[in-house]
Parts: sequence; C-alpha cells; structure tokens
Amino acid sequence: MEQINNINENTPIEEVNDSFLQERKITLLIKREDINHPFMSGNKWYKLKYNLREASEQGKNTLLTYGGAYSNHIYAVAAAGKLFNFNTIGVIRGEEHLPLNPTLAFASEAGMKLYYLNRISYRKKYSADIIDELCKTFGDFYLLPEGGTNHLAVKGCSEIINNIKKEFDFICCPCGTGGTLAGLVTGLKGKKYALGFSVLKGASFLKDNVESLLQKNNEFIYSNWDINLDYHFGGYAKFDNELLNFVKNFSSQSKIPIEPIYTGKMLFGIYDLISKGFFREGSKILAIHTGGLQGLKGLSERMNRNTR
Repeated sequence: MEQINNINENTPIEEVNDSFLQERKITLLIKREDINHPFMSGNKWYKLKYNLREASEQGKNTLLTYGGAYSNHIYAVAAAGKLFNFNTIGVIRGEEHLPLNPTLAFASEAGMKLYYLNRISYRKKYSADIIDELCKTFGDFYLLPEGGTNHLAVKGCSEIINNIKKEFDFICCPCGTGGTLAGLVTGLKGKKYALGFSVLKGASFLKDNVESLLQKNNEFIYSNWDINLDYHFGGYAKFDNELLNFVKNFSSQSKIPIEPIYTGKMLFGIYDLISKGFFREGSKILAIHTGGLQGLKGLSERMNRNTR
C-alpha cells in the first residue's frame, strides 16, 4: 500500500504566548497534528497507517470498526476507505437517527455502510456472538477496534516523535483508549516524560491498557509516563461552561482551533496544573493536538437542540 501525497507528518510546532505562561516562565508548544490531513487528521492517520497496510497484506478489502455517532475514528476510517479503495463498515453505538449528523453523513457519503447496535449489545461488541453476527451479515473483514488502538496503532503513533525537532521536557496528549500515549512513550525510548489526560470518567483502566500496549510493542519497561484522571469533566463528550469558555478563549487568543472533547480537556488540564505548580519553572511542555475538529459542527447542532 503506497502512502498518499497529501499526508503531512512534518506538521509545525507553534508556541503559545500569553501572560499566564510568561508570568510562570513556562513554554507551551503545540504540535499541529490537526492539520496533517483534511480527513484523517490528528492521531488518526498514525493509528491507521500500519493497520491499512496489514489489511492490504492480508488481502482484506473490507474494514469494519466501531464508534459513537460523532466518532472521529468512524470519520477517519470512512475517509481512509475511500482514499485506499477499501469497503468500510461502521458499527455505531445506539439507534439510528435521521437525518444523519454531520459525522455520519460524511461517513455515509464516503461509502461507509452504517450498522447500528443498541447500547446493551454494543457493550459486548467484541464477543464471539456479536462478531459472528457481523461476519454473517458482511462476510470477511479486517477488524479495527474502537478508537483504532492496537499494537499497529502504537507503532504508528510512535513515529510522531520522529518529527519533533524542538526541545521539550514534557509531552502531553489526551487519552481515550491510550494508544497515542503508548505510541509516544514508545517513541521516547525512556527519555523525557509523557503525560496523558483522560477524557473518560473512571478511567483507571487506561493505565493498564497503556501498560499492556507498551509490553506488546517494546522489549523494555518504561516508567517515564503517567495519566491524569482529573480533567474528564464528567465523562466522554461531556463538558461544562468553564471548559467551553476556556476552549473559546484559547482558540481566539492562540489562533489554534481546539475542541472540548479531547485537546480542549488536555489543555485545560495543562493550564490548571501549571497554576498548581506541577510543572517546575522553566519547563517546556509539548502538547499534541490530536485533531477532532470535524466534530465541532455536530457538537454545535447538538447544543442547539438541547437549548431549544
């Protein structure tokens, strides 16, 4: 499988300058992975690249994966299928709602077949019964896990480190499944310190996930990482006015667009930890912008419905 020309793995690193950071003598850098591709932006390309190659080598022409109705992963897999000539199937959590939201409309227009599982069945999505049902319905397929995280995704995400030419003390990323963090830790090879910010409530299991992924991908045990569990704002895709105001102000002042589901929670956490003295004076923090901006349109529509 050949790479496509409009993937930019050498995205810029931009410094955020504001009085808060200046007063505390902290350098905050943002790796703009949100602009690495129009449709597979952020960490999604890195998670998909070796999985797409593996699917091709196995002779599989269909990708099947899971996600919620606003999933960045579903959006990216649909785009990848169209670009690399794979059939795609998206197993969506919950019931069908028409008209389709912008994420699912894009996926459908890109050729993805949408298959809905009620929330009870979705919790058992990897069970033998559900997989057998999907095989009977769709035939042979290459299974991509929800969020795209597996050992091949870790391999891809480890390469983010290869394109960082600036000095830093800490590297940070938001965590949904832990794959991106595991990749960054792998790429660091024991140097510097990686800090993940969980976007899920009650996600202590994430540390076990990362440990397991690291063990599968590395000969060594790395301890230069951790996951902060304090900035989930109530759970996945949940937020409050404080977070929304932070996202709005940060985007306006820095000219770097962010969203409140992933990167916004991470940056809120970074700023709060700075205010609490977690990072020593003079620290250089590199934050990975993991994309997800495609969800802003759907988020806006959802919020408008909730305020009617």
